Amino acid sequence: QVQLVESGGGLVQAGASLRLSCASSGRTFSIYDMGWFRQGPGKEREFVAAITWDGSSTRYAASVKGRFTISRDNAKSTADLQMNSLKPEDTAVYYCAAARSPRNRTPTTTGYEYWGQGTQVTVSS
Repeated sequence: QVQLVESGGGLVQAGASLRLSCASSGRTFSIYDMGWFRQGPGKEREFVAAITWDGSSTRYAASVKGRFTISRDNAKSTADLQMNSLKPEDTAVYYCAAARSPRNRTPTTTGYEYWGQGTQVTVSS
């Protein structure tokens, strides 16, 4: 069982940066690919970024590529999402999630079984 807790959300102006952090309980953090997803007002939840169990590979949604960076620290059982050049359309509740890693070369974007409670990010224009 994995428990995930996000932090770092807030209200910022367009062009600003935020860093989200996801802390995991348990001692098996390194067996999971980690992902960040978001759900904007009136929208379905969508994939944002993911990272393999060992941090060797990352994947991003086209809408955030070049602006967001996902990272992890297995020693601390954390996964972060650095968000730069934020836009109003980035406004959403952001969730971190864990999926038992299939040990592929790139991180999975499906099969996430553990989810955090979410953290609100609001970007004003």
